[in-house]
Amino acid sequence: MTTLNHTATPDLSWLNDVTMTELERNPYRTYERLRAEAPLAYVPVLGSYVASTAEICREIATSPDFEAVITPAGGRTFGHPAIIGVNGDVHTDLRGMVEPALQPIEVDRYVEDLVRPIARRHLERIENDGRAELVSQYCEPVSVRSLGDLLGLTDVHSDTLRDWFAKLSRSFTNAAMTEDGEFANPEGFVEGDQAKAEIQAAVDPLIDRWITHPDDSAISHWLHDGMPPGRTREREYIYPTIYVYLLGAMQEPGHGIASTLVGLFGEPEQMEQVVDDPTLIPRAISEGMRWTSPIWSATARISTRPVTVAGIDLPAGTPVILSYGSANHDTGRYDAPTRFDLHRPPLPHLAFGAGNHACAGIYYANHVMRIALEELFESVPNLERDTGADVEFWGWGFRGPTSLHVTWEV
Repeated sequence: MTTLNHTATPDLSWLNDVTMTELERNPYRTYERLRAEAPLAYVPVLGSYVASTAEICREIATSPDFEAVITPAGGRTFGHPAIIGVNGDVHTDLRGMVEPALQPIEVDRYVEDLVRPIARRHLERIENDGRAELVSQYCEPVSVRSLGDLLGLTDVHSDTLRDWFAKLSRSFTNAAMTEDGEFANPEGFVEGDQAKAEIQAAVDPLIDRWITHPDDSAISHWLHDGMPPGRTREREYIYPTIYVYLLGAMQEPGHGIASTLVGLFGEPEQMEQVVDDPTLIPRAISEGMRWTSPIWSATARISTRPVTVAGIDLPAGTPVILSYGSANHDTGRYDAPTRFDLHRPPLPHLAFGAGNHACAGIYYANHVMRIALEELFESVPNLERDTGADVEFWGWGFRGPTSLHVTWEV
C-alpha cells in the first residue's frame, strides 16, 4: 500500500471539540482542516478513524488489507447481514441477488417506462401553480416512487416511503459515541425501530405472496433468484438489505437531483446552457454528485492486518470511515472544489464509492436523475430559485438540501 509520510506531527486536540451537530450542519470546515493537517485521523465523536482525501479513501476502499464493516449506528439500524457491511460468500450472494435488475442492459429495458410517467404525474400536479418546494413535491417523490415500484411496493404511498427513509437516515447517522464506546444518544434509534416495524408490517404480506406467486418485482427476485427449486431466501436474511435500499437507494437520487439544481441555480449561465441543451444534463448530474455527495460519510472499512496508511500505523481490526463527500472536495484533485462547475474536467469522483462495495445502482440512479431533470426542464424551462427562502443542506452520513423553493411563470 502507498504510505504518505508527514514531517511533523500536527496538534489534533481540536478534534476533541468536533460535535455531531457541527458535522450535520456543515462538515466542510472540519474536513477541509482534516485534509490539510491529518488526512487519516481519529475523530473522538465518531469513535473511529476518518479518511478525508480522495487518495486515501480510494486506497482503503480498494485495498486487500481492508474489508467492509458497517458503522456502529448503521449496524444498530439495519441489523445483519446488510449488504454494505458484509464480505466473502455472504456479500457475493447479496450482490448477486440485487445486481441483475441493476445491470445496464436490464435498466435500459425498463427505466424509461418506469420513471418518466412518474415524473410527469408529479409535474402535472404543480406546473400550473407557479411555485413549489421541489425537494418534497418533486425530487424525493420521483425518487421514492420509482424505486418503490421497482421493488414491488406499489401500494405503499410515496409519503410513507419518504417517512421511512427519513427515520432510517436519522437513526443511521445517530453516530455520536461516548469515551466508553457507547452510543451518546440511544433514544436516537427509536424512530428507526418504528420504521422497521412499519416496513415489516407492509412487506411481510407481500413476501408471503411472492414466495408462492413470484412476479417481476425486485424483492420477489431477491427471494427466488439463485435458489434451488422450491426454496427461497429467508426474509430475515434479506430484510437488512431491504432497509439499506429503503434508505440509501431510495433517497439518494432525490438528493442528487436537488443538489444538482441548487448548483445550477448558483451558476445562472450554466443553468441556461443545460435547459437549452438537455444533453448536458448527465454532465450536470455528475458535477452535482461531486459537489454535494448524497452519500457523504456512510461507509466504512476495517483493517484485516496491521497496516500503515498515510503514515498512521493501524492495528488489525481498526475501523475507518470513508468520507467520500470530503474526498470529492479534495483540492489536491479538484480546482476550486466548493464551486459547482458544469465544465470542470470530467475526473472520476467518489460519490458512488469504490472497490467491490461501490454502489450497485450507479447506472439506475443516474438515469432516474437524468429523466427527472429532463422532464422538469421541459415542463418548466423558466425555473428560478425563490431567493426569499434560504437553501439549507443537512447531513453527515447522507447529505442533501432540506428544501428548495422555486418559482416560474405560468
